[in-house]
Amino acid sequence: MGLCLSGSDVRGGKQAVGGAQLRPTTAADQNNVSGQNDAVDFFFKSRGLQALFTPIELSLSASKLRDLDIASKSDPMAVVYAKKRDGRLEEIGRTEVIMNNLNPAWIGKISIAFQFEIVQPLLFRVYDVDTKYHNIPVKMLKLEDQDFLGEASCVLSEIVTKQNRTLTLKLHNNYGLRVSRNFGTLSVLAEETVASKSAVEIAFRCSHLQNVDLFSKSDPFLRISRIVESGNSVPIYKTEVINNNLNPIWRPITLSMQQFVSKENPLIIECFDFNTSGNHVLMGKIQKSVGDLEKLHQERTGATFMLPSTQRGHDKVLKSQLFVEKFVEKEQYSFLDYISSGFELNFMVAVDFTASNGNPRNPNSLHYIDPSGRLNSYQQAITEIGEVIQFYDSDRRFPAWGFGGKTFDGTVSHCFILNGRAGGFEVDGVEGIMAAYASALNNVALAGPTLFGQVINTAARIAGQSLSYDRSKYFVLLIITDGVLTDLQETKDALVRASDLPLSILIVGVGGADFTQMEILDADNGRRLESSTDRVATRDIVQFVPMREVHSGQISVVQALLEELPGQFLTYMRCRDIKPLNVQMAQTCA
Repeated sequence: MGLCLSGSDVRGGKQAVGGAQLRPTTAADQNNVSGQNDAVDFFFKSRGLQALFTPIELSLSASKLRDLDIASKSDPMAVVYAKKRDGRLEEIGRTEVIMNNLNPAWIGKISIAFQFEIVQPLLFRVYDVDTKYHNIPVKMLKLEDQDFLGEASCVLSEIVTKQNRTLTLKLHNNYGLRVSRNFGTLSVLAEETVASKSAVEIAFRCSHLQNVDLFSKSDPFLRISRIVESGNSVPIYKTEVINNNLNPIWRPITLSMQQFVSKENPLIIECFDFNTSGNHVLMGKIQKSVGDLEKLHQERTGATFMLPSTQRGHDKVLKSQLFVEKFVEKEQYSFLDYISSGFELNFMVAVDFTASNGNPRNPNSLHYIDPSGRLNSYQQAITEIGEVIQFYDSDRRFPAWGFGGKTFDGTVSHCFILNGRAGGFEVDGVEGIMAAYASALNNVALAGPTLFGQVINTAARIAGQSLSYDRSKYFVLLIITDGVLTDLQETKDALVRASDLPLSILIVGVGGADFTQMEILDADNGRRLESSTDRVATRDIVQFVPMREVHSGQISVVQALLEELPGQFLTYMRCRDIKPLNVQMAQTCA
């Protein structure tokens, strides 16, 4: 998640923004509105729910925004919505926050699926993000806490049918009134997603940058933009800021072909001195293609920066140079590339049997079995989620456990076999989970406390053991709980240890409890979990899904469950350079 294009421009705007996404290729969801991941698309296609669409990326920029800050300029962020038929707004995506800028060109792109036979109304809103929220990822920002700068609307086809695929809209207030007050303009560029797995990893450094600060050395960063057909440029990446350094070396970046289009397409690379005021000072500028950058790396030579002049043809040649320390072409395989080549998702299920769920004999209990056949909260979750996870599990045999219950021998267990059979903990399909769950309710007394640690450690042990004989297996532990967690730190410790393994954990919350602890484990605040020994998780492996949001219609169960799983899967495979099986076989034969 941390590598997605729509991440927040945190730490005062000093971290990198952009680069190739870890999310899989986009596709249409069941409502054919926004761009979704290919795991969701594959699920619906298998059920005959296909639609002709073109994946599109929207690039946003604004001009002459209102300045609502007193001591500085506004810090704008754009949010894009799809207007549903019933008038509801469905958020599609958010850009990063750009500090102190009334004419922002956002790097974060918005993915959407264009269908020519459907009218797709869009709404764009621009907000000024308060300084105290700058270290919070944009996904977590509450829009009601931000200052509204203006909005505009259009139909997607209006953008894609423009000759240069760019539409400029006048911003206005959110009451729909076009008052005389100037709210500025918003420009939207639509580009078709390039269906290519090609990407390049590049590491830049500079030498002899000219110092433009008075009392210290400059704080340089690079901004990379692509020149489009109209002749204008679209920013695609911003490096992190290197403080007080005239010979900076930046961390390697990865650019996809979607971003640079071709090795011949010209890129503009600008070096700026960072200023918290937002008035970054240009230190030099170069125009090079990806092919040119590859040549610089091969020849171990530098490219000389220029400083544009107001007089045409009189650009100043600087002593400072740009070097390419690393240039590696790579293939970025998608989630479906792995699955279709024979990689397997193996699901495991754990059900909460703690007393906080209520006495199963009481109709108000989350575990109450209704004689009329009406499903309780856990049965609903198992049934609805089971359809999805069963689709992606190759053998449809699920290890199934319970936790927090007093088992057959009278002791409280925090990881017991759900079907009660000492010989085997696997059950067959969703029907097997439902049968084992019903049987356990008759034989296990609800107890407590709620501890996730043992269940996670058991799943992690299974995932770890698989590495010795098969690297094509990836495990997913599904925990269904009412949300009252007792061992938060122990759970964090278990999750940090498990982050090195081929394992993801989906936590599904049932009932109306306070799920704050679950959201902490989800780490959607941009900070990876830390253990009690200060070890930081290698990656985010948790996703939390509150079933009340599914049942209220805010999200679909398929979309909710598969939102982050493909990205977590790809992060694990790419970090370990594990390729799809057919690619491995081809390389072995070669």
